[in-house]
Amino acid sequence: MTDYWCPSAWLPDGLVSGVRVRVENGVFTEVSAGSEPGDATRLPGVVFPGFANAHSHAFHRGLRGRTHGDGGTFWTWRTRMYDLAGRLDPDNYLLLARAVYAEMALAGITCVGEFHYVHHAPDGTRYRDPNAMGHALAQAAREAGIRLTLLDTCYLAGGIGQEISEEQRRFSDGDVHVWAERVARLAPTPDLRIGAAIHSVRAVPRAALATVAAFDGPIHVHLSEQPAENDACLTAYGRTPTQLLADAGALGPRTTAVHATHLTSHDIALLGESHTGACLCPTTEADLADGIGPARELADAGSPISLGSDQHAVVDMLLEARALEHGERLRTGQRGRFSPAELVGAMTAHASLGWPEAGRIAVGAPADLVAVRLDSPRTAGCTPEQVLLAATATDIDTVVVGGREVVRAGVHILGDVGRLLGAAMAVVEAAR
Repeated sequence: MTDYWCPSAWLPDGLVSGVRVRVENGVFTEVSAGSEPGDATRLPGVVFPGFANAHSHAFHRGLRGRTHGDGGTFWTWRTRMYDLAGRLDPDNYLLLARAVYAEMALAGITCVGEFHYVHHAPDGTRYRDPNAMGHALAQAAREAGIRLTLLDTCYLAGGIGQEISEEQRRFSDGDVHVWAERVARLAPTPDLRIGAAIHSVRAVPRAALATVAAFDGPIHVHLSEQPAENDACLTAYGRTPTQLLADAGALGPRTTAVHATHLTSHDIALLGESHTGACLCPTTEADLADGIGPARELADAGSPISLGSDQHAVVDMLLEARALEHGERLRTGQRGRFSPAELVGAMTAHASLGWPEAGRIAVGAPADLVAVRLDSPRTAGCTPEQVLLAATATDIDTVVVGGREVVRAGVHILGDVGRLLGAAMAVVEAAR
């Protein structure tokens, strides 16, 4: 049993002062507002529920700071990404993902949704354990101290009506039923849940969409990230990617549309009316020049909003939340498009990853806490309810995941995360 005292804490009804929480067996058993600290462990600043990173490609972290010199587009960036993917194996992916997930923990992320499509050996041959790469990711998250939703991704085509390319062979199971059989071998654990993903309507033919959509768990899909995807879908099927997914029964409360950038008003209505979630990844969308999606319109239509760091150009959910609001301001010329409470909701949207019990400081919820300092050069003078509009991940002092302190005084349990990242990327870079 451990007691923590928070000068300010973000409870389900908003920010409250003087909150004492009791943790037993990894969950909150008492939450008392207006309390004195007594002998409880004191956390600094403002304490939030654990953050949820709803969209991650862990290996993309190896591209940070390496793809900007030539300019280019999403499609030229993708060539660099394929080269990196071709260097991975279960051993070096474990090293890289463990370091990436540790970086996430430093940033207050207590659960990550890994959109996982690097399944097989580079030539497409299955490993002896056909889920070796997925198991490496699960082990990496466990060692880094965070929970994982493994969104095993169906990837069958190189584009609409196109064969898989040489670089994409390791992503594909060749057939949707073979994919489903492999995913059925994955088993959840207390810190791991299994979901499914449709890579995109480019990579999953129309006839296969319903099979993936029938998966019993969270389902994610890259949706309308690029205008070229919309154009190809309209040419091939005479409908937008959103309408194609709707026709296949792939929309609904268990589904999260990732990016959802280039949408028609009808697309927005389809997503909202079906309560399909929308995961925005603002720092990635900016880095890749993808565009700014209609986040406010999606939220107003009925789509729950979540956030992801995607390619990890930045791993900082506070910055993602701020970029969500700033994108709206740039798009509309209006401030305050999302309230601080709505931004906190987007940062803590664990339900999108199949953990509806998480993301709140309340009795019975997993005991996840993120303490953000109010005395740093970035946050000094901020009012507690607006600190998320000024703080960055470097202002996070303490992170508790399921009652376990994973970060204390800004230091991760694995030690120097920068050193871990550098060493892991050197191993991956050396692979051929």
